[in-house]
Order: sequence, then C-alpha cells, then structure tokens
Amino acid sequence: MNTFVNFLSAFIGLLIALLITTQSVVAQTTATPLSIEQLRVLYSKPINQWPKPQLREGIEHRPLGLVPTPAFPTDNPFSVEKMRLGEKLFNDPKLSRSGQIACASCHDRDLGWGDGRQVSFGHNRRTGVRNSPAIENVAFRKQLFWDGRAPTLEAQALMPIQDTVEMNFTLPELEVRLNGIKEYQIAFKSVFGQEKITATLIGQAIATFERTLISRSSNFDRFLNGISEQSPQRKKFMLASMSDQALHGLHLFRTKAGCLNCHNGATFSDEQFHNIGLTYYKRKYQDLGRYTVTKDPADVGKFKTPSLRGVMNNKPWMHNGFFAGMDGIMNIYNAGGIPQREDKDDPMSPKTSHLLKPLNLNAEELKALEEFMHAITASPARGPHYQFLR
Repeated sequence: MNTFVNFLSAFIGLLIALLITTQSVVAQTTATPLSIEQLRVLYSKPINQWPKPQLREGIEHRPLGLVPTPAFPTDNPFSVEKMRLGEKLFNDPKLSRSGQIACASCHDRDLGWGDGRQVSFGHNRRTGVRNSPAIENVAFRKQLFWDGRAPTLEAQALMPIQDTVEMNFTLPELEVRLNGIKEYQIAFKSVFGQEKITATLIGQAIATFERTLISRSSNFDRFLNGISEQSPQRKKFMLASMSDQALHGLHLFRTKAGCLNCHNGATFSDEQFHNIGLTYYKRKYQDLGRYTVTKDPADVGKFKTPSLRGVMNNKPWMHNGFFAGMDGIMNIYNAGGIPQREDKDDPMSPKTSHLLKPLNLNAEELKALEEFMHAITASPARGPHYQFLR
C-alpha cells in the first residue's frame, strides 16, 4: 500500500504543478518588491508595527508570537506530582489490552511527539486511517483530534484506550488493572487523596503531563526575543537568527502566500476546520473528516488546522500522512487547494475552502516559505518544560 500511496502522492504533486503552470496569470502588482534590507528594518520593529498582513475578508488578524505559559483547568489544577504520575501513565503499556502499546507508542518524543508513520498501528498491528498528530503545545489546542471529536484534553486522553484499533481496552477493565497495582494505589492517593483509581483521574493525570510539553525556542522565537532586547550586541545576534531566506518566507507567509488566514497566533493555527481537497470523496481513502462528528454536510472533508510549530519534525504530513515532502504541500496551496467537482444533486458533495486561492508563487518564493518552516521548528521537547520542574 505504501508504494501505491507514494505514487499517488507524487502524481498529485505533478498534477498540481501542471495546474499551476497552465492557469491564467493574474494581474501583477505594480509595487516594487521589498529588499531583504528593507524587510529586516520592518520586521525588527515590534510585532504590532509589522507590515499589514493580507487576509481574506472576515478573517481576524491574530498576530504570530511566542508561546505563552499554558493555563490549567480549575477542575484539574497543576501539581508536579500529578504531572509525574501522568508521565508514568503516558509511557505505560499497561493502559492497553495487550500490555504492549502506550500513549508514547504513537507520540514518541524522539520523533517530534508523533510516530513518523503515515498512519499509526495499534492492537495486533492493525493500522488506523489517520496520521498521528504531534502533541507539543497541545495545551493550547481546542477540540482535539483531526475531526475535533474530543472537547477537552482530559477526554481525549481516554479515547485511544477504548479504540478497538488502537489500545483496544475498556475503561472499567483498565480501572480494575491499575487498582490491582500497589504502586499506582500509592501514587493516586498522594496526588488525588484517594487510593481508588478511576478513569476520570487517569485522564486528568495524563492531560496534566501533556500540557507541560511546550516546544523549545526556535530561530523564529529567538528573532522575536531579539526585537525587545536592550543590549545592542545581543540584539544584533538574536535578529540574525532568521536567515535572509527565512525572513523572506515570513513576509510571504503573512502576505502574498496567505498562510496567516489559517495558521495564525502563537501556535500557528486558527483552531478551525477547513477542506483543502484531500477528502477523496467516494474513492479509496475517503475520509469525511469533521462531518463524522457534526453530521453537517458542510463539514465533509474538513480537518483541523494543524499547528506549524515544529512542523519539520513531524513528517509525513496531512491527516492521511500521504505527503513526505514539503514541496508537494506547497504545490497544493500554491494551486489554491485541490479542486473538487461539486455535485449539486449530492448535498454531501465536498467544497474546497473559499480561503484558498491560486497564489502564483515562483520557485524562489516556495523555497523561502519552506525555509521559514525550518525557522519555526526547534528540536523536539525532551519532556516537561523547565518552568514546570521548579
């Protein structure tokens, strides 16, 4: 199957590239392109003074920025003990029926907190249908999973345990298993004040650990910190963290390329759901996306906007893991998404997002955007962020 998928991915990339070269050339702007020197001056100013972004009508401007300190729910406050218990549970294969699969099996810290596979495998090596998303900065995500079916991180933590393809267990059986382990009885008593272990408390502990997985500082973050740096020498050094090509990519990201319409804010995600044309409706690999949760025909083929922080650590990309190269993804967006023929007699006929338009980016511009993807990618977090270890 992998051979076929690789062929399919390559074919799509070639097809889109052909569409780009054959589509009508839009009117070119008469404005003189900014030089790198001019961009350095403009982007060395405070973020609120950066060049005005190019956004589609109705899109709120959410500036890019540094990752803030995450907030913890009032009904599940943070404690170091709870975080460490959650970390133990996260790495414990006892949470699966077979005793061989842990949360960490699909969210490996050495693989950018994903698993590096097109789609994950679970119980008895059964494969799922979606790519395992990275969980760095998951504290800031809303409506978890590609289709948004989990309303909270606490709820999400328990769902793979019950999935027959993934960990293939039940919560009552898990409670019985863990209640029979003295080490866990002591730990839960220390953290929650009770020896009886419940699924709710398991979910709270795992969610607490996951909220501490904050991405490391990237070149882009060092650049942002350099803007407010007072020492001239340090300021110059920090602003140089972004290469000329990456800085050009940042400008394109916010303007001509239109990436900011969906990938915005500190985590580079609008936390919304969009259809870029990869639903494979009525074909092999069909995935109806958000529709499986809402049952709203307008949501067919929509998937949650992934965070782009650490994006280069998390290939293959997209909900189906079909793309192992960033160039294929760039081609999709450059073409304005994958066109889908609307069937007016079929209310579920998917529609590519109106936010996507042909961009007419040239090879140099596409390369600059990819370089910016590297600039917002740091080495994977090694575990709980240091601010939670004090």
